Order: sequence, then C-alpha cells, then structure tokens
Amino acid sequence: MVKLLGAEAEKDGVPVFKFPRWRLKGKAIDEVVDKYKAVGAELNVLPFCSQFIPMEVIDHPKHGSIIYHPSLLPRHRGASAINWTLIHGDKKGGFTVFWADDGLDTGPILLQKECVVEPDDTVNTIYKRFLFPEGVKGMVEAVKLIAEGKAPKIKQPEEGATYECIQKKDNSKIDWNQPAEAIHNWIRGNDKVPGAWAEVDGKNVTFYGSTLVDNGSTANGQPLEIPGASRPGLVTKNGLVLFGNDGKTLLVKNLQFEDGKMIAAAQYFKAGSSSAVELTEEEKSFAEQMRAVWTSILTNVEKIDDSTDFFKSGAASMDVVRLVEEVKLRASQLQLQNEDVYMATTFQEFIQMCVRKLRGEDAEEELVVDYVEMNVNNMTIRMPHQLFINGEFVDAEGGKNYKTINPTTGQAICEVSLAQISDVEKAVAAAKEAFEEGEWGKMNHRDRGRLIYKLADLMEQHQEELATIESIDSGAVYTLALKTHVGMSIQTFRYFAGWCDKIQGCTIPINQARPNRNLTFTKKEPIGVCAIVIPWNYPLMMLAWKTAACLAAGNTVVLKPAQVTPLTAVKFAELAARAGFPKGVINILPGSGSLVGQRLSDHPDVRKLGFTGSTEIGKQIMKSCAVSNVKKVSLELGGKSPLIIFSDCDLDKAVRMGMSSVFFNKGENCIAAGRLFVEESLHDTFVQRVIEEVKKMKIGDPLDRSTDHGPQNHKAHLDKLVEYCERGVKEGATLICGGKQVNRPGFFFEPTVFTDVQDHMYIAIEESFGPVMIISKFKNGDVDGVLQRANATEYGLASGVFTRDISKALYVSERLQAGTVFVNTYNKTDVAAPFGGFKQSGFGKDLGKTKKCVWVCVCVCV
Repeated sequence: MVKLLGAEAEKDGVPVFKFPRWRLKGKAIDEVVDKYKAVGAELNVLPFCSQFIPMEVIDHPKHGSIIYHPSLLPRHRGASAINWTLIHGDKKGGFTVFWADDGLDTGPILLQKECVVEPDDTVNTIYKRFLFPEGVKGMVEAVKLIAEGKAPKIKQPEEGATYECIQKKDNSKIDWNQPAEAIHNWIRGNDKVPGAWAEVDGKNVTFYGSTLVDNGSTANGQPLEIPGASRPGLVTKNGLVLFGNDGKTLLVKNLQFEDGKMIAAAQYFKAGSSSAVELTEEEKSFAEQMRAVWTSILTNVEKIDDSTDFFKSGAASMDVVRLVEEVKLRASQLQLQNEDVYMATTFQEFIQMCVRKLRGEDAEEELVVDYVEMNVNNMTIRMPHQLFINGEFVDAEGGKNYKTINPTTGQAICEVSLAQISDVEKAVAAAKEAFEEGEWGKMNHRDRGRLIYKLADLMEQHQEELATIESIDSGAVYTLALKTHVGMSIQTFRYFAGWCDKIQGCTIPINQARPNRNLTFTKKEPIGVCAIVIPWNYPLMMLAWKTAACLAAGNTVVLKPAQVTPLTAVKFAELAARAGFPKGVINILPGSGSLVGQRLSDHPDVRKLGFTGSTEIGKQIMKSCAVSNVKKVSLELGGKSPLIIFSDCDLDKAVRMGMSSVFFNKGENCIAAGRLFVEESLHDTFVQRVIEEVKKMKIGDPLDRSTDHGPQNHKAHLDKLVEYCERGVKEGATLICGGKQVNRPGFFFEPTVFTDVQDHMYIAIEESFGPVMIISKFKNGDVDGVLQRANATEYGLASGVFTRDISKALYVSERLQAGTVFVNTYNKTDVAAPFGGFKQSGFGKDLGKTKKCVWVCVCVCV
C-alpha cells in the first residue's frame, strides 16, 4: 500500500522520501526533519503511530497534525485499539480523527464516527465493513473542515479513558475459566493477529473464526481434551465446539499449529488423511510454474522439493499475499485465500490443494455434509438434511427439525432442519454479502457461465440419485423423474449458462447525439438478492427454472423449497458447493411458508421474489412485496386450463394427449387440463376411449419401471382430492370411474373421470391439481360459444385445441386467454420457450423470452 501511494504521489509530482527512522537515541534526526520541512506541508494527516514522530514535525505545519485512530477515544488508547474493542465485547465501535499532541492518543477530538459491533465481528470484518471505508471518508471530511476553518478541537475527557497493552503472541493465551462470550471475544479480538492460542495435545494451537452458538451442547462430535477448559471440546461436522464456565458454547472454524499449518477444525482428527491426486500434463506444467514462484520467494532455499515448508523456510505474511497474487496471474480461475496457504504449507500440499480447487474437488474436502444414507432403487443415495447457508450445511436455530414423508409408504424418510426467522436473516445477509462484496459480483460473465455448466455436469453425473430422491420424496414415477424432473433441470442450467455473456443492453439514438456528441445506452445489471419459493409438484425442476436465470444474470439466491419436498433442493445445494459456487451465492432453507416464505416476502434486503403456488398465497406475497420495499415479483399461480377437442380432430392423438393433459405426473401439474370441452358428436366416443385407457394404467410403486401412476404428494392433498370428487358427485356430475383413495399403504388416488359437468359446478370452476378429468360437451360447430365458456375463468396459465382445420386452430389459439396454447399436442415444455400465465394465474415468465407461447404439432399429408 505504501509503495502504491508513493508511486501515485511521484506521478503527481509530490516529493516522496523513505527513511528508516525519525529519531536516533531519542533525538530527532536533523537531516530527516529538514527534508520534511522542505516540502512545505500545511497539514500532516497521519494514520496511527504519532508517538514515533518528533514534535518538531507534529507542530511544524500551519494547521498542525491530525491522526486517525480506530476507536472512540478516550476508550482504547494505544496500538491494539480494534482488538480491545472486540475483546471487551463493546457493542459500539468506530474511529476518531484527533489533533496530535505529545501524549499517546490524548489530543483534542476533531470528529468521531461510530458503528454497531456485530457479535461475530473480527478485526478484519469490522475494518473492511466500516473502519476503512468510512475512515477514508472521515479523513476527507476532517481536511475539508480544517480548510474551511470549521474544525473543532474538543478536549478528550479522562472519564472512561482506557489504555491497553499491544497484543502479542505471548500475552494472547486463552483463559478458559470465563463465560463462553468472554472466550469468544478473546478469540475474535486476536483474530488474525496475533492469534489466540491454547495448549491442545501438548502443542500450542491457535484458534480462528469464532462464533457464538446456542445449541452447541447438543451437537454430536468427537471429544477433544483441552487443559484448563471446563469440559472437553467437541470436534463436529461444523467445527470445534468449546464451552465456557457458564455451560454456554462457541464454535471455532480453523486451527493453526506451531509450524504454521492451518486446518479446518472439523478435520482435527482427520488431518493428513487425504490421498494424493495424480497430476495431468497441464497440471504438472502449472506445478513447475509454482515451483519457480516458491524459488523466487524463498531465496534462502537452494531447491524447492515436495517437502519444502513455506513457513519453516522463512516465509512471512507478506509472502503469503504475494504467493496468492502470483497464483492469480497464472490461473485466474483459481481463487485462493490467504488461509488456503496456511492450510497447505508444504509444496506438495500446496500443489495438491491448487489442483483440487482447479478441478472443483476441494469443495468435497472442505464441505462437511451430514448425510442420511439409504439403499433404494438398486443404489445407495446420500441425502443432506440440513439448511444450506453461506456455503455450509447447518442446523436450524434451536436444532428444530421435522419429518419428511415418503408418499409411497406414508412413513418418514428422515428428519430435515426446519428454518426459523433467524436462519432467514443469516441466509439473506450471506446472499447480500456475496453479491456486494464477494467474488461472485466481480466474476467475469463467462467464468460465471462455466460454473453453471459445471453444476449441470455434476447434476448429470448424479441424475439417477437425484431422480431416486425426487421419487421417494414427491411420489413422482422414477422414469418421469429421470426424464423430466431431473433431465429438464439439467437442460435449464445448460441453457442459461449460455446466456451469461449474452445479456446485453442497447444504444439509443437521441436528439442531442449530434452535434453535442452525446451517447445514451441501456445496461442490464443484476438486481441483487433474489428469494425463490417453489412448489412440491416438480421440486427440482421448479428450482432449476427459477434459479438458473437468477444465477446467469449474476444475482444471488435464497430458496425455500416446499416443506413436504425438501430433499432434492438440499442435494442440489451440495452439488452447487462441489461445483465451486462461492459462499453465499446459493442458500436453501427448508421450512414453512407462513414463517420462511413470509419473511422473505417482507425482507428489505431481498430485491426480487419468484413464487410458484396458489393464487391465494400469491396475492398475499404480492402485497407483502409491495408494502416492504416494493420488491419486484414474478408469480406462477393457479390454473384451470381448458382443452377444446373438435370432432374433426385426430381421435387417437386427442385421446392420447387428453390422457396426458390430465394424468401426467399424477395430475400434479400446473398446466394440467382442468376441463375438457368435447364437441357433442365426438363426446361419447371420446369418453369411451378414455375409459379404456384409464383401465390400462398401472398404479403402484413409483420406483417400479412399469408403473404409470404413483402416489399423490402428501396426505393433506390426498384428502383434498377425496373431498373434491365427493363435491362433484353431490352437485350432479357423473362419476364414470375413480374418485376414491386406493386401498393400500401410502397416498394413492384412483385416476378419475367426470362427465356431464355443468359450468356452475365447483369442479368446473376450481382446480383439482390431481388426476381428475372434467369433461363437458359443447354443441356441434359452436366455436365462439365454447371459446366463451373456456375463457370464463379467472385463470389463464395454459390451454389447448385439437382440430385438423388449421384456420380453426389459429382462430381458437388467438382467442384463448392463456400464456400457453397447445395445438394438436399438450404438456410440451422447452427451456427456450417462455412459461407463465395471464389473469390470476400470475405474471412474469420462466424460461424463454417472449410473451405468449403457442405450441403446434404440424402434420404434413402428401
């Protein structure tokens, strides 16, 4: 930094001097003072350390000297002010600009700025968040006040004044006989320098990354004896849990040994157990480049071999910074942090770590996942079951869990963490930081696309596992889950990965362009944190449709899966981490809509919310989004999609597609044909053909490859379908088949067909969202009449028409009030085609770009 300032000053013609000292044996060096005075400074602006500068220099300028100090004076005078702000657990911190005098930080105050000290702040976080950026602004403000003659000189009070010693390694040992909060404050106050330490297994170990936790005492882990502690620590999947003498807990993320080696605390008992990876020729070339870099840094080492230790060979903290920057020059896609060097101190460990990161395998080692394993569908599936926040799987606040149920058996699959309001706050904060401060916001568009492509590749590698999880959690037939639920999800991420470097604005010709040479252009930019609330019918595919576009545009995501189908979402989070997505970009919160969904709708830091679900809830979300911060919102809501079948249609196709339009995915389908209008002359034949096909359907275990129809998603939905059909019968509709729960374990419902359904009936108006075909007849040739009936709904998600008459098909498709119109086909979707509704089916589009989508099955007759 000093070199950069000096270089810039020289460019501006400002004299630059560098002397090793101002004083010699307590007396100012005349030569140095004379050089300084020759500059003719009117004001000295000093960062810290005024006591090292002679008073001849301090008092020489016309306006004297001002100093920046990182505490609210008179509290925490001295060189370790930020450390002691944290060690004492101050709730308020800040900085002071004061007039220098001959004391130690005792001069009159010019201005002060304060900030809240967060419970888990470290020296680094509070400095980056407030002390540095606001400190620069504060110094500018102070200089302006002096130039304007308005700068105050407020005498420092002695009341409340404190002075603490400089924090060094020898006085930063942890005293375990304190409450957990005091231990936490001591560790974070010494993080990163000099580092709080204690004896563990006969060695001095330094502790980094402390946070207070509420439920550490209930964590599962391996005990670690720590001399002097009130009880042994616990090495858990999330880190090292430590106990204060009050029984409360804190969690430490990283540990560093005396030789400089740093490890994740969760890996304490596994350190050194990973096997070496074999390098490709390209990776070997990179390793040799790195060997040359190590040689240039470690000048006292004759030869760099695999066992050469970076720190034992004399490297210091500035050498770490240089090494990280040298790596960036040679592999821009490799985002190293300083801590990575401390965790891989030998040359071999360093190269292995770099290669794993380049391959995306490092996430697998660093990511701690508490799996639920099951042997099912001729494979072992491994399912995460916790929240995913800021790149880590974590328990919900208070350790709250719930059971997710297999609809095939009605039995629990596993317990899943149940997110609370505080978990939403953490997830949104992580997403905001990742967007505003993290590498995601600075990433090249094509690098972002490569990450999304990599994620799609990982999903493809795990597609059978994902489809199996989707099947047991949602009841989807496995073959459909593999092809559609998972297959289209993979296609969606690949499609939007290609959009990353093609999101463009435009130039606008304006009146003032000539002769004034003005240029106006538009620019499309990411909006920030996007909240996504998805339904239970296509858990992974709905996640993909909404998340892929958000990520491609550069946004960050907080996603709430449906409470009854969380498992593919948390598995997706694992794959995203393994693909190398930076922390905070993707966050997954299983939980209730009334709590998690509502808080996301209300949250002031969420800039857009995407929701798929009922119209009733969509209205509430829209209201909350408006009242909170007028956040953008896109809604895909209820539907009652009409399908019109004319007598001149291809009957075989109409029957086949009509069956698909209703019974696809057990009827749990947003665009399912909620009502079929069949021309009178074809009605009876069509119904008979449908009954024949329904009888052929095999109801059973969705993992059985021959099954056509699996269980409904959950018990409450099954009960709703039973009531729906009972109401249809009561109102006078004719129940041709089905209408009842299947007599077997699980949530199975018979494929159902109603005829003689009149327009005023409940089942003609309301969506069943299940395997219920609603058939009404219309008079022969009454095109406009049936159109009027088809459009007489508040919904407008999808619609369809079957006819061989192309003129009639175009006429009807133009007049059907729906976001998608199918002509001689149904249930077609593609990642490039837009998807969304009209009227109370919502607004905003998933997938492609245009407004209304018309699918036409073209038949050519020769």
